[in-house]
Amino acid sequence: MLKTRIITAFALLFGLLAAVFFLPPAGWLVFCALVCGVAAWEWGALAGFAPMLRVATAVAFGASCLLLGHVVGLSSPFPTGYELGLTPLYVISAAFWLVLAPSWLVRKWPLSDPVLALLTGFVVLVPTALALAQLRAMGPWTMLIAMATVWVADIAAYFSGRAFGKHKLAPAISPGKTWEGAVGAVLAVTCFGLIVHGVRVGSLPDSMFAAVLVLMLWTAVSIIGDLYESLLKRQAGLKDSGSILPGHGGVLDRIDSLTSTLPTVTLLLVLIAQ
Repeated sequence: MLKTRIITAFALLFGLLAAVFFLPPAGWLVFCALVCGVAAWEWGALAGFAPMLRVATAVAFGASCLLLGHVVGLSSPFPTGYELGLTPLYVISAAFWLVLAPSWLVRKWPLSDPVLALLTGFVVLVPTALALAQLRAMGPWTMLIAMATVWVADIAAYFSGRAFGKHKLAPAISPGKTWEGAVGAVLAVTCFGLIVHGVRVGSLPDSMFAAVLVLMLWTAVSIIGDLYESLLKRQAGLKDSGSILPGHGGVLDRIDSLTSTLPTVTLLLVLIAQ
């Protein structure tokens, strides 16, 4: 199992890097739409959709990503004017993750109503795929650093939880997660973020303070995204969202933390740039 996980991880990493640096904007948008479609298919399993509804959801979500991305110019070789076009969608996504998702985790609402499941799935998946396309348009390294920050949080939470974890974070949702792991994730992300973004110890206190707050919020949102998918899988009685990635489960299992962070980060970057 470990060997399979490692092989799949390297294949995913090299495939992602090749797509990021070599695909044209239109090709990258298609790639993001495909990821959205596969994730939507897996979302249908979590929501208990019938096979035909799962297919329709996958096609509709993927097509929505492709259409919206094309309309705002993300398929153009020289994309311009896309910065604000998707902002309302990112605002809705941020509101979901910052306000509604925490209440959802506390109350453990089931995803039983098909209309609710479709609307929620759209808010979770389509802004994520479009944020992936928009971040790459801002710059490949901008996108990779945003993703790497989430990966740092996941890795740090795992190892610090293994080493020091004693207090369960959400035992009824994900028994393996601990408060110590969450603290380790915050510390690791803060260090990584300050180093990458060049915020030096000698910089202005207000700048340093704001950067640390943003990084802490970023980490918290990534944990919420992880816990949210764990809750849905537990309610659906599934160990993994799918089996398309050997040793890793499904696409949703790999992007659970990204669904909550990428739209929020993209929204922040767009607002800062104005």
